[in-house]
Amino acid sequence: MTDDTISPSHPPLEPSSSAISAEHWDVIIIGGGAAGLSAALILARARRRVLVLDAQQPRNRFAPHMHGVLSRDGYSPLDLVADGYREVRAVDGVIVDARVSTARAIADGFEVITESGAHATARRLIVATGARDRLPDIPGLADHWGRGVVACPYCDGYEATGRGIGVLVGSVAGLHKAHMLRSYSSDVTVFTGLVGSIPEEERLVLEERGMRVESRVVTHVVSEAGELAGLGLDDGSIATVDVIFAEPTLVALDEPLRQLGADRIDTPFGPWTAVDALGRTTIEGVWAVGNSANPAALVPLAAGSAATAALAVNGELVALDVAAAAERVAAKGVAR
Repeated sequence: MTDDTISPSHPPLEPSSSAISAEHWDVIIIGGGAAGLSAALILARARRRVLVLDAQQPRNRFAPHMHGVLSRDGYSPLDLVADGYREVRAVDGVIVDARVSTARAIADGFEVITESGAHATARRLIVATGARDRLPDIPGLADHWGRGVVACPYCDGYEATGRGIGVLVGSVAGLHKAHMLRSYSSDVTVFTGLVGSIPEEERLVLEERGMRVESRVVTHVVSEAGELAGLGLDDGSIATVDVIFAEPTLVALDEPLRQLGADRIDTPFGPWTAVDALGRTTIEGVWAVGNSANPAALVPLAAGSAATAALAVNGELVALDVAAAAERVAAKGVAR
């Protein structure tokens, strides 16, 4: 799996420059995927001065299509981001090509510093940096990531209907993914070599549901004309499959949140940033949205969490503006 940036078809970004330091923004959003752009659109439409700092590496950039997104089923995730860029910019949101290296609290909000050395400050901060998938170290697996090798039954299960499905599990808990996929095909093979042995009862239940359990270790991915053709096993044989559902390790891209000292909680995916129902972290004035807040969030959930947070952020800013006006009125009254 590579760390390539998004394709050249992505809309050109506004140039990074000292111009982002020229004002104290209402909100800085770190990350310009579905979550970050959803928050930016709502806040910019509320006439907030919004700066989005985007490293151009959305988690789903390897996939040609996304699914389960109402009105956009089968749409390119990169096209979705491109649409979002246009919409945010149309309402005066500012998007800059930048990777944030440092985030810290200051007296009147937060300061972020990019890898190029640009500084920007804001009253509030939304982190939408998400996560990345770390695949098992099997030769050839990463070459097909996002196409023949996928992870999510909800995202890609329907497209595997009636095909030969291989489920490459990395844990006993991951066997649940095989049970989810059984409804799509009667040709499901569960590869357990990465786990070692699985409980006998688990194996019997899988077989009772018509799935094959393959305990031999997968050594490599077999390709034909650039397409996934099967999995090579440690005895030299090849198991033919049409699509592989893997169990990658999800790695939080949460450095800004760690730098700020946000609390974390234990999840099935490992430690993750703790947020409340509105996306607030334990750091006052800092929100986390999308996969930064919920490692299991699909695109619609990521966008929805960002919309929820944006409403909360704007409500908080309105309350602060009202309180400041009330103080001024009170001061004038005393002066009289």
